[in-house]
Amino acid sequence: MTGLDDLPIRDDLRGLSPYGAPQLDVPVRLNTNENSHPVPEAVAEAIGKALAAELRDLNRYPDRDALALRADLAGYLGHGLTVESVWAANGSNEVQQQLLQAFGGPGRSALGFTPAYSMHPLLALGTGTRWVPARRGVDFSLTADEAVAQVHEHRPDVVFLCSPNNPTGTALDPAVISAVLDAAPGMVVVDEAYAEFARPGTVSALSVLPGHPRLVVTRTMSKAFGFAGGRLGYLAADPAVVAAVQLVRLPYHLSALTQAAARAALAHRDALLGTVAATVAQRDRIVAELRRRGLRVADSDANFVLYEVGGDQSVAWRAMLAHGVLVRDVGLPGWLRVTAGTPAETDAFLAATDAFLAAPDRIQREGSIAQQPRPMRGTS
Repeated sequence: MTGLDDLPIRDDLRGLSPYGAPQLDVPVRLNTNENSHPVPEAVAEAIGKALAAELRDLNRYPDRDALALRADLAGYLGHGLTVESVWAANGSNEVQQQLLQAFGGPGRSALGFTPAYSMHPLLALGTGTRWVPARRGVDFSLTADEAVAQVHEHRPDVVFLCSPNNPTGTALDPAVISAVLDAAPGMVVVDEAYAEFARPGTVSALSVLPGHPRLVVTRTMSKAFGFAGGRLGYLAADPAVVAAVQLVRLPYHLSALTQAAARAALAHRDALLGTVAATVAQRDRIVAELRRRGLRVADSDANFVLYEVGGDQSVAWRAMLAHGVLVRDVGLPGWLRVTAGTPAETDAFLAATDAFLAAPDRIQREGSIAQQPRPMRGTS
């Protein structure tokens, strides 16, 4: 059988593994930041009717520019946005890939502040863009001065900022975004995949868009809308940015079925977004309960929580899995990430955590985490 090593694959792709979290058949899956709440029956019926209306015309190509969908997305975002300022694609990953195709590429660079979303360097690799892993503080914080210094040092063509950040969970101080905008020579992309879960008072980068033609804000319907299977991501930016990504987008990249389903979901957004408050309640419960158990936890504005287990995090990951709970090992030494789900899923997660913490050989296996470290607060 032919293997990858037998094919003339690009040298910079040799030895790599595809992106993806484990998809295991376990009772509680809290590793991919999905919305644990199913689509309400009334919304599912509305989406079904919208899809049925498209079926007889599947012999025709869809609206290449998805104008009606983009108008609906602009209406949802507000901030005075119009269809000309919004673009949509198959998930925010494709949106960001298109941005790198248009503004990155061979001879250009993209910078991100790690730890952050692990797809960004892979998207850079796939588009021939040199990736620059900039640094966060030891507590995962990112100040305006630290960010600007690294932008000045590397002069990247594209800067990625995540707010809320994945995997740490905390939204950025708006001052960081403004400072990076002032310092960056190229495009600044703010990934707001988890914006709907942010704590009260959190300012979206959408408010900064006017007068900043090099700023792009990307969003997704996968998380808060519970539309992960629908694959719909989008951006808001100056109309010139939308024109630029249209130069590199594949023709008819959004099927008629995807557009119809997304529009029906947006029309019922109040019902779909009704699960956000419940998810936030479970997120805050997880933060409080883990801190009560003496663990260090990052403040979260997302639908997940990053927490410290100490020692080799893969040992803790396997112990949780043994109790039927799948969380995410993001490769951050000593830390794991858990998605906030339903109350029952939180119960199961906390019970598995207690079982792990109570294991008599835990300290020897992983190094002591029983020193009651201070909680992480104000991190980005």
